Amino acid sequence: MGSLYSQAHRALQDEFGTTKLAERLDTDHVHDAILPEERAFIEGRDMVFLSTVDPDGNPTVSYKGGKPGFVRVIDEKTLVFPGYDGNGMFYSVGNIAGQGRVGLLFIDFETPHRLRAQGTARLEREGPLLAAYPEAKYLVRVEVAKVWVNCPRYVHTYRKVHDSRYVPEEGRETPLALWKRLEMVQDVLPEADAARARQEGAIAVDDYVGRVMRGEG
Repeated sequence: MGSLYSQAHRALQDEFGTTKLAERLDTDHVHDAILPEERAFIEGRDMVFLSTVDPDGNPTVSYKGGKPGFVRVIDEKTLVFPGYDGNGMFYSVGNIAGQGRVGLLFIDFETPHRLRAQGTARLEREGPLLAAYPEAKYLVRVEVAKVWVNCPRYVHTYRKVHDSRYVPEEGRETPLALWKRLEMVQDVLPEADAARARQEGAIAVDDYVGRVMRGEG
């Protein structure tokens, strides 16, 4: 397993006097397999922050949420999570399909605690595991290269109120995303979504914004 650090990292470590500390963390703390206690932490989360890079190397970060355990650890080197209905851009997923490089940040805001992972990812469009996720369009399978726990010092403490009503559940129709009822997108929605929007009624931008500000999005 190679070092986390480039020459730019090491130059800053030298400048700020953290070279020995950084080396200790790199050699004794960062590892290349998911430990049992890390598996439990990952599978207890209901969110993950996913970073990808576009063809020009520009990074982006997206939030992925689901029921606790929606990210599953298959083995010490592999984890998977589902791709649900989104905004149609397929931006992060397109980056994965094109470049494959990912970073993941798991945070417990109640304890607090956090864990980072890096690796390469690919899409899976079929297989028995896909059926375990209601309404999943595909799975993202990540081959883990590096894992490490981060200091939680600056993680603010929050308490969860409730799950998002849009997280798919077995035996329940997932509500149509409120933004899909916007008048301005009716002519570009996939037909299945457009039919549901017609049934529920299109809304104006001001109405949508007001609902979102009231937490009704």
